[in-house]
Amino acid sequence: MTTGRLTYAERLDLLRERKLAQTRAKLDKNGYMDEDDYGTVLPPDGFHWEPIATHPDGSFYGAAGWARNFRSLMEVHPTYVDPLDALAGRWMFFLSRLRPVPWPPELDYSHLVPTQQRYCIRAGIGADSHFGPDYRIGLALGWGGLLEKVRRFRRQHAGDAEKEAFYQAEEDVILGVQSWIRRTVEAIREAERSEARPQLRRNLRETAAANAHLIDGPPRSLREACQWIAQFNMASRTYNRDGAGGQLDELLRPYYARDLSAGRIDDEEAVFLIACLLLNDPHYYQLGGPGPDGKDLTSRVSFLVLEAAHRLGTSCNLTVRVHEGMDERLLVESVRHLLRDRRGWPRFCGDKGLVEGFMRNGYPAELARERIAVGCHWMAIPGREYTLNDCVKINTAKVLEVALGEMRDEPAGAPSVAALWRRFRTHLRRAVRCTAEGIDFHLDHQRFNQPELMLNLLCHGPIEKGRDVTDSGVEFYNLGVDGAGLATVADSFAALQQRIERERVVGWDEIARHLRGNWAGTDGERVRRMMRGAERFGRGRGLGDAWAVRVSDCFTRLVKERPTPGGRNMIPGWFSWSATIALGKEVGATPNGRRAGEPISHGANPDPGFRADSAPTAMAKAIAAIQPGYGNTAPIQLELDPGLAAQEGAVEQVAALIRTHFDLGGTLFNINIIDADTLREAHKDPSRYPDLIVRVTGFTAYFASLSPEFRQLVVDRLIDAGGGRAGV
Repeated sequence: MTTGRLTYAERLDLLRERKLAQTRAKLDKNGYMDEDDYGTVLPPDGFHWEPIATHPDGSFYGAAGWARNFRSLMEVHPTYVDPLDALAGRWMFFLSRLRPVPWPPELDYSHLVPTQQRYCIRAGIGADSHFGPDYRIGLALGWGGLLEKVRRFRRQHAGDAEKEAFYQAEEDVILGVQSWIRRTVEAIREAERSEARPQLRRNLRETAAANAHLIDGPPRSLREACQWIAQFNMASRTYNRDGAGGQLDELLRPYYARDLSAGRIDDEEAVFLIACLLLNDPHYYQLGGPGPDGKDLTSRVSFLVLEAAHRLGTSCNLTVRVHEGMDERLLVESVRHLLRDRRGWPRFCGDKGLVEGFMRNGYPAELARERIAVGCHWMAIPGREYTLNDCVKINTAKVLEVALGEMRDEPAGAPSVAALWRRFRTHLRRAVRCTAEGIDFHLDHQRFNQPELMLNLLCHGPIEKGRDVTDSGVEFYNLGVDGAGLATVADSFAALQQRIERERVVGWDEIARHLRGNWAGTDGERVRRMMRGAERFGRGRGLGDAWAVRVSDCFTRLVKERPTPGGRNMIPGWFSWSATIALGKEVGATPNGRRAGEPISHGANPDPGFRADSAPTAMAKAIAAIQPGYGNTAPIQLELDPGLAAQEGAVEQVAALIRTHFDLGGTLFNINIIDADTLREAHKDPSRYPDLIVRVTGFTAYFASLSPEFRQLVVDRLIDAGGGRAGV
């Protein structure tokens, strides 16, 4: 490395190269990562830490068990210092994945398991995080202020043994974090003593000063604010993989404004500091959107964050909120970055559908506007709402399979699409009720399993009440319930109606035989192609789109017809995340021509090959039409060729498409800009494309880090326009 002065751009180039090397090292040691990149680094060779068992089964549970293990890990957690980086510290371990047993055996929910298995329900029992913290609490108080707050309310609740244990656990969590920061300061100062380059020695000195202050004090500058957020992210990720961020431009704006006014910073340095934060961990952050009063939140910092992500050039998870009164420059600049950088960011969420939808739950518009994008596909009111989003899923393709099997084995008259629909609706209602019971069981017992000790600190209520966020600690409980397999089910109903009842080219007995045989033989393949060629969801007006609306409306009504038995509100959405593959393995052949064990349809998207020209406008309209409409999302995932993106007026055209989708009620728009030939070659040999980044679903990832199955999902979405699985 040169001993001369490095520009910010040169430092970011070197940091990016180091990031790629770290990603390759993780892949070599741990194998494929079919999830977010997370920003983790490998621990040093020889480092070893063992969880402390607090239960006879060898695992640990409850506030005391989690606090003891977290503090123990943080007190020895390896430090991470890079002289090029403005921020110190990286995370290396998933404490939640180090437990040998994930749920206390004495908390038995076996009465729910048969129904969960029958309908392939992901119940969410024991799931962690997946709601949004309010970073403003921590930025205002700092670690020392948070500790004082815990101790103050501990004194107020003196004499309550359960709350005493809760507060002791919260103290231990903070003390563990402070211990790690102290050791990080020592490591930075040691690095400074051995650093020969004056520029980087000064950087280390400033990094050490920032971290030393943040052991107890709240951040005072943009650098310290970025460092504090990075510290919290590292600690929260270590605790339980939490990845929910906040309204990043608004969080950083006061610090940027003060530094700029005092002459302590310019935009180049601000961009570099923000880039270091985005490099540290690809948390989910929102930019722009309205405040509670409806006024646009776009600021200079919104554009600095976009520029930082552009210059960094790694995976990140930024969402731009699109609303009627927004600064149009933010939308245009965001789309320009999307088309130019081709890294799957930013994505876009639609304020109209989200706000109007959340209001249908009985909330005012002011509160609905505070519910921001802080996860793969989900929204939350930072620090005030517990949602469990993306953890609860009903596999509607499995529900259809059960209904088909019942109609075949327990006939109550001649088979028909109408009879199948009645059975499907009955079984879906049973699946929803079982899911509701599972949500109650989770909320009634999760504090005994895995309390949210880190996220409690940045919520309004848990510390004040002495109650975990899962135990009535916060104000609002709106539990996300996702349907999965929409296109699989809609296309199946459409194919049965078209080929059996309208055209009469195949019979019910023949379809039943081919489903049992997984479309085997020449005749099976002939019928499979015929069923797959029926009118499908995404083509515009037709049976597939009509059935998709009908299925989504039914799912929505069943989720909203009443709360859980414990009185908790549920909010429907359509999203499968990475479960598309796993959920598909639980389902046999389906009438849409899908083979047994293949992935079910992706989220709210039509299946690959839904139309030969893959017209994005038709797809955007189709997905807008199936929105559940209660404040959670049913995202559209769109792949565009770089040739289209490079055309004159492409920015305006894509921005108009996004606007149209949101005007029609759409909620979340994900876009990949990727060349089909490049994707094919990368699928054959991912090592040749180590920096290829794609939006897999709710997250972006390095294509090379995905398993062949997950790479195939992305390949199919872009390449498969002919109706079959796209092999490479």
